[in-house]
Amino acid sequence: MARRYPQRVDFVTALELADVDALGQAQLVAAREVSAKELLEAALLRLEAARGLNAVIADLFDRAREAAGALEVSGPLAGVPFLLKDLGASLAGTPEAMGSRALRSHVSAETSWVVQRYLDAGLVVFGKTNTPEWGNHCTTEPSLFGPTVNPWSPDVTPGGSSGGSAAAVAAGVVPAASGGDGTGSIRVPASCCGLVGLKPRRGRSSFAPDSGHGLEGLVNGHALTRTVRDSAALLDVIAGSAPGDPYTAPLPSGGFLAALADPASGVRIAVSTESPFPGPVTDPQVVATVENTARLLGELGHHVEPAAPSVDADAVADAIAVLHNVSNAQLHALATDVLGRAPREDEFEPSTWVMVREGFVTTGVEYAGAIETVHAQTRRFAAGMTGFDVLLVPTLLTPPPGYGLLDQPRGTTRAFFDVEFATTGWTSLANVTGWAAISLPLGMTADGLPIGVQLMAPDETVLLGLAAQLEQAAPWRDRKPPAWVG
Repeated sequence: MARRYPQRVDFVTALELADVDALGQAQLVAAREVSAKELLEAALLRLEAARGLNAVIADLFDRAREAAGALEVSGPLAGVPFLLKDLGASLAGTPEAMGSRALRSHVSAETSWVVQRYLDAGLVVFGKTNTPEWGNHCTTEPSLFGPTVNPWSPDVTPGGSSGGSAAAVAAGVVPAASGGDGTGSIRVPASCCGLVGLKPRRGRSSFAPDSGHGLEGLVNGHALTRTVRDSAALLDVIAGSAPGDPYTAPLPSGGFLAALADPASGVRIAVSTESPFPGPVTDPQVVATVENTARLLGELGHHVEPAAPSVDADAVADAIAVLHNVSNAQLHALATDVLGRAPREDEFEPSTWVMVREGFVTTGVEYAGAIETVHAQTRRFAAGMTGFDVLLVPTLLTPPPGYGLLDQPRGTTRAFFDVEFATTGWTSLANVTGWAAISLPLGMTADGLPIGVQLMAPDETVLLGLAAQLEQAAPWRDRKPPAWVG
């Protein structure tokens, strides 16, 4: 077959490839129009052009070149350049600082189950992306590596904690990169950077070999992408369980990508533009984007009406604070093991130190009570969705916020999350309930910043089907940020 791209990738070719999604790039490899090595070199050229974004904080070029040159795997994603978030995506023998000065010398001893699935699928990992310390913040401005720049504007955060991955994808460095989500850490950066960001349902993939779950089930891992089909294809890669996992989610017949061809019709959708937490007011531009999406879904044949489940917002915020405190105390123990001594206060960011100190004095009764609260509020939330299949809400209550807001200490962990939830609104409810949730870039502010809307449901299949319909009806793929490297 004649090659469409030159054998030696030049800068122009690298920029052309930026606009091809992951499935499209893999198809080029399968058709022998470009090799995995050429795709990698093109991605490296784009990365160098985007270094000013500070999205990638660990280069794994030699490893990637070896993997691309030896690629023998075939499949829908084989040969595609890929980036790993530097948290929750361990790759043996590579740095894993997790955004923390206390772990600046940490090297992963094992490869996580999910990352091995990526490698087995033929994805070519060539770097790790910036993340806030231990994923504690919905912004990406760690003191260890410095802030990541949002490709849409240097004045607003790319979100977090998967902000480095989001910036790299939004700028066109890669078509997709891994992420993790504990209170919105995939969906928040997706909204801030104009991307597709899916948080899978609880139990969709494995946390092996390190643990059975994260934050008592609040955390789920997946990816940031520019297209819905890439999100579905990557979910097919990581879906499943490892031997010994405490629980798993049932797999759809035929897989997630295949399900896009036959989306559900007549879906019953509840829509709300208000925050589930008392006090915050949703920005009018966000309200308009959600309302426009609701109208579009109605035109697509779905049943949409104003409604929303309720929760005890105060109890939810308390529980999330307790779970984060205990998690940070555990990570303090990891840092102690890595350093061979107890880390100093000045080796943590101030907000992390608050969580660590509160974690040290959290009782077993308090921790058990937080878990009980999560389960109770999940039941209350689910009961409030009786008669509906999907919930449509804002991803963020505001346009992308500036720096220095979502990472600052507030005296207590609970006060810290009160500030976060005043911006993020609904995102944490998907983590508490274990529901799947997807953010889609369906709006823009008057000054040209992306606005995401969020769909939530017990399972991913209906969400991906709706997302594919919305992507076709109101396409966003040609919408590029000022720092787009293509």
